[in-house]
Amino acid sequence: MVMTTHEEKMRTVRFKVAEEPHIVLDPEKCRTCAAKACVCVCPANLFVPLDDGSVLFNYEQCFECGTCFLVCSKEGALRWTYPPGGFGVTFRES
Repeated sequence: MVMTTHEEKMRTVRFKVAEEPHIVLDPEKCRTCAAKACVCVCPANLFVPLDDGSVLFNYEQCFECGTCFLVCSKEGALRWTYPPGGFGVTFRES
């Protein structure tokens, strides 16, 4: 059996980035969130806590798993939809 490294698997992932983000954060609601679970659960590490309590987010390499939306404890802090057709992540066999 051939083992594949994480880096090798990531080279098979392709992103076609839409102009409009499919995930939008409300910075004021994020700032008042004590849990910031999105930071801990995102498999792509796209959520970064900042010193002022807000969260920096980059949607361009999102796996579209929806985990951030599921764990967000602040109602209305995170709006999540799939990217428009033809955009987003594509997983390919190596």
